Amino acid sequence: MNPKVLRIAAALATAGIAVGTLAGCSGGGTTGGDSGADAAGGTYTWWDPYPQHAEDSDWAQRVQDCGTQAGVTIQRTAYDTTALTNQALLSAQDGTSPDIILIDNPAVSTLADTGMLSTTDDLGLDTADIDENLLAAGVLDGKTYGIPIGANTLALYYNADVLTAAGVDPASITDWASLDAALAKVSAAGKKGITFSGINTEEGSFQFLPWFWGAGAELTDLSSPEAVEAVTLWKDWLDKGYAPNSVITNSQNTVWEEFLTGDFAFAENGTWQVNSAAKAPFASGVIELPAKDGGAAPAPTGGEFIVAPVQKDTARYETTRKIIECMTTPEGFVDTANTFAYYIPPTAEGQKELLAENSGLETWVSAVQAAKGRTSDNLGTDYPLISEQLWTAVQNVLSGAQSPQEALDAAQAAAESATGK
Repeated sequence: MNPKVLRIAAALATAGIAVGTLAGCSGGGTTGGDSGADAAGGTYTWWDPYPQHAEDSDWAQRVQDCGTQAGVTIQRTAYDTTALTNQALLSAQDGTSPDIILIDNPAVSTLADTGMLSTTDDLGLDTADIDENLLAAGVLDGKTYGIPIGANTLALYYNADVLTAAGVDPASITDWASLDAALAKVSAAGKKGITFSGINTEEGSFQFLPWFWGAGAELTDLSSPEAVEAVTLWKDWLDKGYAPNSVITNSQNTVWEEFLTGDFAFAENGTWQVNSAAKAPFASGVIELPAKDGGAAPAPTGGEFIVAPVQKDTARYETTRKIIECMTTPEGFVDTANTFAYYIPPTAEGQKELLAENSGLETWVSAVQAAKGRTSDNLGTDYPLISEQLWTAVQNVLSGAQSPQEALDAAQAAAESATGK
C-alpha cells in the first residue's frame, strides 16, 4: 500500500469517517480541475468553509475575480468546517482533490501529515511578510503549508457601566492580580464578575489556553505547576462567586448571551462579536487577556489557511500560485477582514491598512500579534489528542470531581498514552 494512502486512511479514521473504501489501496497523485492541457486556462476548483456566502455574495465575487485575473474560471464549492476537512481527506484518497482549499488552521497539519498538500516552496509563494506567530499554525516538520488569510482570537470584553459603578478602571487590569481585584470590587457592588466557556469540547480548550499559556504552561506538559495555577484561577473564580457555575456547560455563544444581559462585568470572547458589542444596550469595551505576571497572554488563533493540494499535473501550480497571491495582497487581506467580521490581516502592512479604516480594532490587532496557533510548537496532529485531555481536566476541576493537580496528572498520562510521547 502507498504510504501516503496509509496516512490518509489514518486521518480518515481519526476524523470518524468510514475507511472501508480504502481497502483496495489504490492511490497516487491527485488531479484537480481540468487536464494538463488546460493548466493555463479552463476551470480551477476551490473549496471553502463559507456556505453562508452564496454565489451572488461579495465573497464569491472576490474568489471569481482572482480567477479572472489568473485567466481561469473558478468552480467554488462551500462546506461547513467539519465536512470540509472530511471531504478534503476523502478527495485526496480518491485522487479528486481541488486546486485550492481554505481550511480551518488546526486542520492544516492533519492534511499536511497525509502528504496531500503542496508546500509554499513547491508553489513559489513568498511568506516573508506573514507574521511568524500566525504562519506557525501551518508549519509541520520545518515545512510551511499555505498562508493564513487572516486571524481572529480572544480578548476580554467589559461592560463599562458595571465597571464604573464598581469603581474599576479597565486600564488598571494588567495581570491576574489586578483582574482578581477588579472582580472583587464588582462582586462587592452586587454585580456578576466574569463569564467564559469551560465546556467539554474544543471551545473549552480554546478559551482556557490564554490562561494556560499566560501562566507559562506548555501543551507538552499538562501537569506542570504553571498549568495547575491556570486551572486553579478558574476554579477560584467559581468558588468566590466571581463566575457562574454555568461556565461548565457554556458555549462561546452562551457566554455572549450572558454578557448581553448587562449583568456581567467581563466576558471572554472573540473578534467575531465586535459588531454585536457595538449594538449592546450598554457601553462596552475590550482589553487583551492578561498574562499571570503582566502583559498580553497568548490567545489561540482562529481563521483559515489557503492551501493547495498536490496535483499530478504540476503545470497547474503556476495558475494556483497566481490565485493565491491575488487573495493574499495587503488589500485582499483587508477585504477578507471586512467580509468575515474583522479577521485581522496576518501582515504588518495589512494590519496598518485595516486600522486606517477602523482604528477601534487596535486592541484586536495587538491581541492577534500576541496570539499563538494551537498546533504550533510542531504539535501537528497531536494537538487534538492533547486538547481533549485538557478540556476533560478543566471540566473535572470546575465540577469539583478532582483537584487541579489530580486532574492534570491524569490528563498528562492520558495525553502521553494517546500520542505515544
